[in-house]
Amino acid sequence: MAMEIILREDVENLGGRGDVVKVASGYARNFLLPRKLAVAATDSNRKIVEQERQAHLRKEAKLIGEAQELAKLVGAVTITIARKAGENDQLFGSVTAADIADALAAQKYQIERRRIHLDEAIRTLGEHKVPVRLHREVTVEVTVNVTREE
Repeated sequence: MAMEIILREDVENLGGRGDVVKVASGYARNFLLPRKLAVAATDSNRKIVEQERQAHLRKEAKLIGEAQELAKLVGAVTITIARKAGENDQLFGSVTAADIADALAAQKYQIERRRIHLDEAIRTLGEHKVPVRLHREVTVEVTVNVTREE
């Protein structure tokens, strides 16, 4: 027997937050409802879920706006990191996302290192463009200048 429910969260292979879907009553009763992933599709629940969805969209828009403001500031930043280097400008060691996060923190930008997307650690001297994902829709490039440590 099928049951109509409203999703309160995105559920993989089923739908997104606020969607009204039909599922097997057992799936709804035993999995979705106890985990608060969905509610029964009544008129009052439809209103509540719609209000939650609007609040979520407003919050999301605010976060995107804040990320874009931060992106303008961070995009203008150049970080200089000094490392010991040998022949051919190869570093002894490397510059990692954690090093870049620390250098940004020293300039008063608190950015988590998991937001700094280095494909692999920097192992050469010179200027490198490093993408920083401030929000899933806002990415900015930070210039990292790796210099020779005297």
